[in-house]
Amino acid sequence: MTDPPPTPLSPPTDLPLSQPKVPLALPHTRVSSAIDRLLEAIGEAVSWVWLLLVVVIIGNVVLRYVFGAGRIEFEELQWHLYAIGFLSGLSYCMQADAHVRIDVLHERLRPRWQAWIELYGLLLLLFPFAALICVYGVPFVSESFDSGEISPSPGGLPYRWLIKSTLVVGFVLLVLAGISRLTRVWAFLFGTPRSDTTGRG
Repeated sequence: MTDPPPTPLSPPTDLPLSQPKVPLALPHTRVSSAIDRLLEAIGEAVSWVWLLLVVVIIGNVVLRYVFGAGRIEFEELQWHLYAIGFLSGLSYCMQADAHVRIDVLHERLRPRWQAWIELYGLLLLLFPFAALICVYGVPFVSESFDSGEISPSPGGLPYRWLIKSTLVVGFVLLVLAGISRLTRVWAFLFGTPRSDTTGRG
């Protein structure tokens, strides 16, 4: 008579583990719905930057390799547009919860534990880092504006302060996205502020 095969060990019931890939469904609030609509509108408007970037890249390649007349202002415009698209996309991705998560533990936790991680991540990581960028970014832009900074390259773009200001604007929008997320996490954990029943799922 043979012994039955051993059964796989299951985690203790007191651990906050759940089934893999359990989505965290957060309720919307009036504040989050208003902020999300604003960020979606900005994100959709700025998304055309990527199409413009492709046109500029193709145009610069044609000028350089077909006509032998590459332009330095087009090369600078490429990374200007890339910076605008990337920095404005941070807040759009966060409000849509479409940003990349490299985490093998978070998705295996129960939703309430996921929400606590979100809460402390916002308060201890996102907001302090964004505040640091803004505190040092404003003088960075102001100095560029006061000095009339332009590109050091011959034929480069003027008004360097404009592209530098996108750093501050991008992180201000990211803070707004963080506030939206914070109100939703707070409503999930504590039931306040009152959930917006007309909000999107």
